[in-house]
Amino acid sequence: MSLLDELGALCEVREPWPGDLVDGLRPQVVARPASTAETSEVMRFCHERGLAVTVRGGGTKQTWGMPPARLDVIVETLRMDQVVEHAHGDLIATVGTGLRLADLDRVLRENGQQLIIDDLVGGSTIGGAVATNQSGPRRMAVGAARDLLIGVTVVRADGTVAKSGGKVVKNVAGYDLCKLLTGSFGTLGVLTEVTFRLHPVTAASQWVSVDVDPGELAGPVERVLHSQLVPTALEVDHAGGTGPVRVAALFTGTEEGVASRVTAAKELLGAGAGETDATWTGRFPWLGDDEPSTDVAALKLTCQLSSVPALVQETARRGVAVRGSAGAGVLYAAAPMTDLADTVAGLRGWCLRHGGSLVVLDAPGTDKTTLDVWGSDSVGGLEIMRRVKHEFDPTGVLSVGRFVGGI
Repeated sequence: MSLLDELGALCEVREPWPGDLVDGLRPQVVARPASTAETSEVMRFCHERGLAVTVRGGGTKQTWGMPPARLDVIVETLRMDQVVEHAHGDLIATVGTGLRLADLDRVLRENGQQLIIDDLVGGSTIGGAVATNQSGPRRMAVGAARDLLIGVTVVRADGTVAKSGGKVVKNVAGYDLCKLLTGSFGTLGVLTEVTFRLHPVTAASQWVSVDVDPGELAGPVERVLHSQLVPTALEVDHAGGTGPVRVAALFTGTEEGVASRVTAAKELLGAGAGETDATWTGRFPWLGDDEPSTDVAALKLTCQLSSVPALVQETARRGVAVRGSAGAGVLYAAAPMTDLADTVAGLRGWCLRHGGSLVVLDAPGTDKTTLDVWGSDSVGGLEIMRRVKHEFDPTGVLSVGRFVGGI
């Protein structure tokens, strides 16, 4: 019996398509479980056979990280797309990880609520957002996915189902699975259900922006950050080179409150500041009209808040386009493929000196094994991470070699 037929006895399966390749590796089968129980059976089977598994939701970030060392089965979560429970009065929702962020947003907004995780790609699933600890402009106000997650159901590499947290925030014995699994890139288990804290939809929201010279960026950024205006987001956007930097602040709340803060923000931002729709915010700088550009590498840079203006100047000097949160110290960059290794090394060194880090999320057409994608030499606690990986996945089934330090 073929592997396709054997797994087909456990859940819906299909043969791989060209879009299923992960950094050039072709899986033998794409498994599409519709429940935690089916996912458990699939993982138990793969564990017993020693089959290498990569987990995928919408596939919008499936090439992030290192190429898998092995790939036999893709476990696709898209059929686990239910809103399991929405406790409106408690501002809490439990959903399947295959549900797309945009679809969940539509459901929640019917009840005047929202999950504040910005869909930076378009088509991202809940599971993918958690696995990569996705965040966008509004991270400044509420944090990233990790900060909103209060409960998980996960299938471990051997098929064991584990749960942590739930509708009430509480401590659990052993590992804090919510914190541990968020940002783990599918190396520790297959998330099947998650529970989030929600927020009310505000009555009004408005962006205010201004264009400034890169050398003058610190002024408007610091004035807004140190003011009493409490912006929901403070974004910067620069195409690299000598052009201006766009600074945009988002204000949300009541109609009256937003109007008042917008007026004050225009004064703080200075000449040329005005209201805008800021359609560029909440979108990665390497994205084209529909698909990611293949001409640039995708980088994630972090640094101390006070160093963000200087980081933008550094990326400008190197001809690297950058966009992200001046209020959270998290920027995303589109770096030219020419001299990429030198660019990565230079910017990573700069970020490390200013309390941050650099990760190469993707580098289309490049042998990523020649790049230090994760900056492993500068990652603290790597041995602890390896021990956790061994405890959760002792035989090395999940996302083999894709994470920091070859985990």
